[in-house]
Amino acid sequence: MLMKYLCTAFFCVFLIVNHATGKEFTEHDMAHYRERIKSMFYHAYNSYLENAYPYDELRPLTCDGQDTWGSFSLTLIDALDTLLILGNKTEFQRVVSVLQENINFDSDVNASVFETNIRVVGGLLSAHLLSKKAGMELEVGWPCSGPLLRMAEEAARKLLPAFQTPTGMPYGTVNLLRGVNPTETPVTCTAGVGTFILEFSTLSRLTGDPVFEKVARKALRELWKTRSDIGLVGNHIDVISSKWVAQDAGIGAGVDSYFEYLVKGAILLQDEELHSMFLEYDKAIRNYTKYDDWYFWVQMHKGTVSMPVFQSLEAFWPGLQSLIGDLDSAMKTFLNYYTVWKQFGGLPEFYSIPQGYTVDKREGYPLRPELIESAMYLYRATADPTLLQLGRDVVESIEKISRVDCGFATVKDVRDHKLDNRMESFFLAETVKYLYLLFDPDNFLHNDGSHFDTVSGPHGDCVLGAGGYVFNTEAHPLDPAALHCCSQARAERWEIVEILSGEREPPKSQTSSTGEPHEQTERIVLQDRKKRKMPVLSCPSQPFSSKLSILGQVFSTENT
Repeated sequence: MLMKYLCTAFFCVFLIVNHATGKEFTEHDMAHYRERIKSMFYHAYNSYLENAYPYDELRPLTCDGQDTWGSFSLTLIDALDTLLILGNKTEFQRVVSVLQENINFDSDVNASVFETNIRVVGGLLSAHLLSKKAGMELEVGWPCSGPLLRMAEEAARKLLPAFQTPTGMPYGTVNLLRGVNPTETPVTCTAGVGTFILEFSTLSRLTGDPVFEKVARKALRELWKTRSDIGLVGNHIDVISSKWVAQDAGIGAGVDSYFEYLVKGAILLQDEELHSMFLEYDKAIRNYTKYDDWYFWVQMHKGTVSMPVFQSLEAFWPGLQSLIGDLDSAMKTFLNYYTVWKQFGGLPEFYSIPQGYTVDKREGYPLRPELIESAMYLYRATADPTLLQLGRDVVESIEKISRVDCGFATVKDVRDHKLDNRMESFFLAETVKYLYLLFDPDNFLHNDGSHFDTVSGPHGDCVLGAGGYVFNTEAHPLDPAALHCCSQARAERWEIVEILSGEREPPKSQTSSTGEPHEQTERIVLQDRKKRKMPVLSCPSQPFSSKLSILGQVFSTENT
């Protein structure tokens, strides 16, 4: 039943409109915007390489770099699969070599468990699974082995100490060398607990070590137990006591990717439990938070409105609705969000729905991808030209407002379009990628199953690359077929590993096969990496109490 439902909601809907284009956009228009988006990517990418590498991110106004999420050369990892999606196999191959030579996870760095998982583990897993498509030399046993897979596994193992809590829900921050700091706060956001099942299950199915999927599932199940009597979860939780610290329920910052991973985990793993969990949440969200196709924040136990605001991170929701086949509701909500974009040329972080304007101190637009992500999903499902119009508006706005000599800068204030000195790695990982896929109906990621690769797996030939890719929350695509290819061979080992408390077999010997021909690339030479210390960073969102304290104007207005 689950397979049939998800096929209807995801795969089959996508296949029906695979080659549809909007009536107002000709093939020439589509090609024009693809080239514009490629140009945007290389302007940002080369600016990062020239001015910021080996730091995590580019500072585009001062043309230098900064470390933000763990000193991993994060933009390079995050941009890797985008290179291939744009057709640049040669640069993909070169960057893989650079990462293998320079990335070191044995460092005295405090890293966000959430961000390291979605950006580093997710990025490396995606690149590993796309290695054949990129013409990489493959070792015997791929996709169940390979250097990028081992790097992803190494990074994920550094995160495992965070899950050693009485509840199994992870701490927000871990030191890559020493584990969890004894003084680490037990309070983390909901998304920081429930956003691991895609990457960790993929790791377990590919490597044969069940520990990753086991801890991710335990965290999900413990979080599920904490929902209120009316079926909602809050924003921040104590992972030691399972007590809610912030009891505001919604679909935005601090919660968003938890719901996303229930849906996508159900699709990737064909998992009835995850599917049922989301449907229960979806029912409660509709009953208590939805108002005229907007979604408010409410008190998780009473359902009373606590914040009548739209957050830009919520713009992923219409895309998620499309994956479960709820297209009518998805389009109505998308059009609400699109009106906000048209008002400012970008989505402010917070938007007061009663006032129809920005919220004080939350006027910025850091070039987030969520609205574009929803447009991409909905266009695959409906072929509505309005979605291409959004893509066009985004390209024009970002080029006009954010483009500077050294990349693209965050918009500090959407009201006057002042800029901030940051270009987050998700601009290349997500924003540009979703834009390009919106205008590229024939991209290999939109494969309808008519094209595929075969590889010799442990139990015979496996079919890979036939479509149905599932994007993690950082837009890193995962091929579900690879999980099935490897997990069959690993089944007996899983039982043994459980008995032997996690002992692993050594990696297989490495041999190579001939890859595809190289092609021209657009890049510059990388500089030598230098070591540096990192500040403590945890959840990707402020504590909810901090947000509430600056939102007084929302509550004091006569319109609320």
